[in-house]
Amino acid sequence: MTDAPLTPEETDDALAAEYVLGVLDLAERSACEARIKRDADFAARVAAWESRLEGLNDDYAEAPAPNLLPAIEARLFPPATRPRTGARLGLMGWLSGAVVAASLVILSVATLTPPQSALVAVLATADARLSYEVRHFGGTLQVERVAGIPAVSGQVHELWVIAPGASPVSLGLLAEAPLVVTYPVPPQGWMLAVSVEPAGGSPTGVPTGPVILTTLVGNET
Repeated sequence: MTDAPLTPEETDDALAAEYVLGVLDLAERSACEARIKRDADFAARVAAWESRLEGLNDDYAEAPAPNLLPAIEARLFPPATRPRTGARLGLMGWLSGAVVAASLVILSVATLTPPQSALVAVLATADARLSYEVRHFGGTLQVERVAGIPAVSGQVHELWVIAPGASPVSLGLLAEAPLVVTYPVPPQGWMLAVSVEPAGGSPTGVPTGPVILTTLVGNET
């Protein structure tokens, strides 16, 4: 004759008893502890078993838990091989200092090495009496007049970039100071152009005056 299976209530009661007796493995015990926090009925069963079994400790005096750490360390690190604390800290301090020093060297090199300027295009008249150089420098386009004079009073030179098949887009006005604009390097085959516009720039968003300079990116040589 086989034993009848336990009901869910009997199973919970047996589990609570095993938890109190300390016979569960770590995973089972962790699961029980989590269940005690969320299941009031199971927590009551555990409390009931603790009450029933607390008399088992009456014949035993309380004793402090032994300090096993020195013995464990002695077994793992015999005196001949155990690293000295001071030496270990000294080594770690040296390594930390070396890492910091290396980081500072890398940072210094990165800081002291300026980004390189690359020539993108040259816009110039046939006789080179008026000429602008377009360079890429650290994520910006920098346009500087290297020959000639700016537009006459009441007018201004305006720089345009033109993608194949697209309308011109203004990159800014060219005055005495170099023009610096955040812009990537235009791909080869794109056109750069300079037009003469009223002071303040084109009022329409496209060139309105004569286009006096043009070049294709990649033709600067």
